Amino acid sequence: MLVTAASFSDFVLAIHILAVVIAFGVTFSYPIFQAAGTRLDRRSIPWFYRMQEVISKRVINPGVLVILIAGIVLATDEHQWKHFYVQWGIAAVIALGALDGAVMRPLTRKLVAAADSDVERAGDGEITWSAEHEALIRRQGRIGTLMTLIVVVTVFFMALHL
Repeated sequence: MLVTAASFSDFVLAIHILAVVIAFGVTFSYPIFQAAGTRLDRRSIPWFYRMQEVISKRVINPGVLVILIAGIVLATDEHQWKHFYVQWGIAAVIALGALDGAVMRPLTRKLVAAADSDVERAGDGEITWSAEHEALIRRQGRIGTLMTLIVVVTVFFMALHL
């Protein structure tokens, strides 16, 4: 049995796919973490928001850079620049990086402050979220949904080569 070696493009494609999974995979679980944390221990929610910020800085941002570079290398190596899915992919990764860095991270910092304040205000009693916290959560949910939709649509475009 003869085994063919993987091409350079195969290697870069694997890096590209891994970067997408690593950068954005955990974000699909954020709503579950949020709901579980709220039900199980509201005092853990400020920690959860802090972890979102850490993941943004140390996982999503570097991942976006790897996704962009690998995408450019793939499009160039395979002469795919004329295709819509490449143009969409470049625009999507830039939009995702911008939304994460310019919108989600500052919003998450505000959520940390609001949740910390709500926990402190409650003392040893039951925690109720302030109107500010609830408004920030709704905003984060809308932007997070938009980002998730961009990721999902992009994956389909890439898989179908539209």
